[in-house]
Amino acid sequence: MNESSALNDESIEAIARGMVERRLPKEQWTHGAHWAAALWLLRYRPEIAEPRAMGAAIRAYNESVGGVNDDTSGYHETITIASLRAARSEMARHENDTPLSQILAALLAGDLGKSDWPLAYWRRETLFSVAARRGWVAPDLGELPF
Repeated sequence: MNESSALNDESIEAIARGMVERRLPKEQWTHGAHWAAALWLLRYRPEIAEPRAMGAAIRAYNESVGGVNDDTSGYHETITIASLRAARSEMARHENDTPLSQILAALLAGDLGKSDWPLAYWRRETLFSVAARRGWVAPDLGELPF
């Protein structure tokens, strides 16, 4: 059973709102939940889905569950920007009224469903560098397809 199979549009909304409102339990902030939140925010709260606002929301959420945003953990700018681009691209492949649960299922069924998907585009040392965590660093293994 894949992670998206239990998520309907109501649970996707609950995840996104829970993250933004800093009330989502930490154990529910999974790889699929990251994508669910991104998709919902892109559709319903695009002002939060802009990199600066999304970074602020993720940092605040991380701190609310006891996390730390520093040079080795927590918020990661390059992964966030790449993920937003990927989520926008996946949404563009579907009609505007397609349920988010279907879009999420399609996204998770592909390469983006693997939590290590960025390593197809960045060397590990580049992706996990302080520079990539703090700001955008372009891929060094290949161009992003989105």
